[in-house]
Amino acid sequence: MLKTYLSNLVAELEQPRSERPFGSGWLSGSAALLCAVTATLMVVALRNPDLLTTPELAMVRDSALFRPFLYLVLITGYVLSALSLALRPDKTLGFTAMAATLLASFIGSLPTHASFKLEGAFLGLDFFVLNVLFMGFLFVPLERLFPRNRDQVLLREEWREDLFYYFVSSLLVQVLTFLTLAPSRFMKENTDLGTIQGFFGGLPWLVQLLLIMLFTDLVQYWVHRMFHRIPALWRFHSVHHSAKSLDWIAGARMHFVEIVVLRALTATPMFVLGFEESAIQAYILIVYVYSAFIHANVSGSFGWLEKLVVVPRFHHWHHGEEREAIDVNFAIHFPVIDKIFGTHHMPEGRWPKGYGIKGHPVPRGYWRQFLYPFQR
Repeated sequence: MLKTYLSNLVAELEQPRSERPFGSGWLSGSAALLCAVTATLMVVALRNPDLLTTPELAMVRDSALFRPFLYLVLITGYVLSALSLALRPDKTLGFTAMAATLLASFIGSLPTHASFKLEGAFLGLDFFVLNVLFMGFLFVPLERLFPRNRDQVLLREEWREDLFYYFVSSLLVQVLTFLTLAPSRFMKENTDLGTIQGFFGGLPWLVQLLLIMLFTDLVQYWVHRMFHRIPALWRFHSVHHSAKSLDWIAGARMHFVEIVVLRALTATPMFVLGFEESAIQAYILIVYVYSAFIHANVSGSFGWLEKLVVVPRFHHWHHGEEREAIDVNFAIHFPVIDKIFGTHHMPEGRWPKGYGIKGHPVPRGYWRQFLYPFQR
């Protein structure tokens, strides 16, 4: 019964544009469901802050505007779900959104209780919610206004897998951060880099930011290329390349092992060379948004900028499934690195015809993809 209901809900969400014109109640129902899920997850996180919230986001949660914003999300969920129920013949979307909004309100009205603790450990549920909302509001309008593939919808094929990748990496942000910092922490504890750190730390802030981008991109280039050339590592990286459609959320599809290895090695020069903390934090924000941007379903020519920085068309060629797209465009920030090492490919005015791996050998679903590299 529940399985059938969930299947109907997914089918409603994934309806083609032609079957959900404006005024059909699909848009209001989908938006109401987004509001309801957002409110429910945030209410659950706020009731268990020691376990389910990220300490670095305390400033956001404790701001004077946060709770009024959450109330606004709840009210919006009620209004839009009611509108969807009135407009749409199939009530699945509206009913689900209304039920989820009521659930969020009920959980929020329960008496306060002691927050459950795992000493020193937390899960980033609030990070997941704020992460998806921030990136979604940034890139969904951009992809609608300047789409590369006009027929590609927001809830395209495999969107659920990619959203789950976002969920896992956000939830385990503490584990990923610890493992990412392990190599640089080891180097700082066992080497004397005082002179070098003093030199880089004394540079102008903007120069530091540009050097961080350059150094991390150089390391990332070779680690990325290694994941393509060594068969055992390719099995992990092939999960990322298995996406048959590219958009802002597709960049989240990365095997857990690859995330740890790639981030740990790439971040090492950034953390050991003595750059200012503010420059490092600025770069982390830039690369976070930039990674989504280069995967986004965004078209358009960027003119002379294409020669200086990586743009979506450059990275889309890295994901192309045709022969000319194999093992090219490894850089994330500066295409000149690929030019220097002979892997640059940017045919004038052309995009790949398709994405993924020829034959599509990687299975569907997060857990099957997690196990895939370990299977013979």
